[in-house]
Amino acid sequence: MAITAQMVKELREKTGAGMMDCKKALEENGGSLEKAVDWLRQKGLSKAAKKAGRATSEGVIGNYIHSTGKIAVLVEVKCETDFVARNEKFQEFAKNVAMQIAANNPAAVDAESVDPAVIEREREVYRQKAREEGKPENIIEKIVEGGIKKFYKEICLLEQPYIRDDKMTIRDLLNDVIATLGENVTIGRFVRMQLGAEEA
Repeated sequence: MAITAQMVKELREKTGAGMMDCKKALEENGGSLEKAVDWLRQKGLSKAAKKAGRATSEGVIGNYIHSTGKIAVLVEVKCETDFVARNEKFQEFAKNVAMQIAANNPAAVDAESVDPAVIEREREVYRQKAREEGKPENIIEKIVEGGIKKFYKEICLLEQPYIRDDKMTIRDLLNDVIATLGENVTIGRFVRMQLGAEEA
C-alpha cells in the first residue's frame, strides 16, 4: 500500500512523532493508522527507558483549579532543559497531569512512593477476605497480588487510567511525552487541596 503525505501528516498530528518515524511506522504496519500509533508508542517506550537515567533539573509547576474553585492542584513536572520546559506540549502535559490529580485524587506518584506499611495493611485485608470466603490457601497469595495491583491503579498516579483516554495510563502518557520531546521527563511532588477536606 502506498503511504501518502496525508497519512503521514495525520499520524504526526496524532502522535507528535517525527516525519520519518511516522512514514516508517505506516510502512511497517501496512498503512494502518491504529497499528502505526501502537508501533510508535512501543518504540517510544524503549526511547523512554533509555532516557530514564538522565537528570531532570528544569521543568514547571503544573496547576489546575476546578471551575467551582473548590479543588486546586500543584504538580512538579521536570525535564532536562529549559528549552523543553517552555515547549507547549510539555506545558500541556503538566496541565493534564494536574487535572488528573484533581479528578482522581491519587495518594502517590508511583508504587515506590507508597508507604510499605500501607501496602502490608492492604495485603492483610485481602488475605483475611479470601480466607473468610473459604478460598484455598494455595491461591490466596495470587488473590492478594491481584488486589494489590488494583489498589495501585487507584492510588498511584502513574498507574491510573488517563481521564481523557482510559485506554492509556498516565505512565503511557508520560512515555509518549518522553518519546515526542526526546528528553527524560519525570513527575515530582504534588499537592491537591479540596475546600473543607481534612488533610490525610
